[in-house]
Amino acid sequence: MSVPLPPAFFDRDPVRAARDLLGGTLVHVLPGGELLSGRIVETEGYDCPRDPACTAGRFHAARSAEMAVSAGRWLFWSTHGHPLLQVSCRPEGIAASVLIRALEPLQGREQMLTHRPVTRGRDLTNGPAKLVYALGIRPPEVRGTAVDSAALHLLAPPAPVPDEQVEVTARVGIREGRNLPWRFVLRGNAWVSPGLPSMDLAGVSPERGEA
Repeated sequence: MSVPLPPAFFDRDPVRAARDLLGGTLVHVLPGGELLSGRIVETEGYDCPRDPACTAGRFHAARSAEMAVSAGRWLFWSTHGHPLLQVSCRPEGIAASVLIRALEPLQGREQMLTHRPVTRGRDLTNGPAKLVYALGIRPPEVRGTAVDSAALHLLAPPAPVPDEQVEVTARVGIREGRNLPWRFVLRGNAWVSPGLPSMDLAGVSPERGEA
């Protein structure tokens, strides 16, 4: 039986944690015991000590403060009223996180469809808010709990995903820090979100920098 990833997995650079989480599994156990799960096919890292996206625009103080908890805690951003699932990184007092942006459904797809009816199968979990709704995750019940909790946890990839199977891009939907290569996707996977990297929208090239 697979053991959930411990909080210590996230006590480090969130960009590296985001890359290593790719190919892992997000598992939500419903109150009745049914398992809903999906393979993680897209992630982003946010590292406020060196991340312009954390200090500009509307991201700001409240959101950064929420992220500055001990590593390995479930957190949520709210974008246009929709919850986005993230995991805190680095020691307490440092704002950093991994955002889970898309899943490939594994267990419980029929139940997911009752939470989020869709016409195209890949629209079920191919976005950060979509996956929260599809898995029936309720932010007030989860926020601040440990990432290895029984109800909601992560499993490591069966094997590390080779670099040639990973596409690295800028993140989606930001202005500042838009050219940092801190988004990771499984190349060619149908459940990757349709959002364009911010660098593409801006017509700029990514900085390779530290990743």
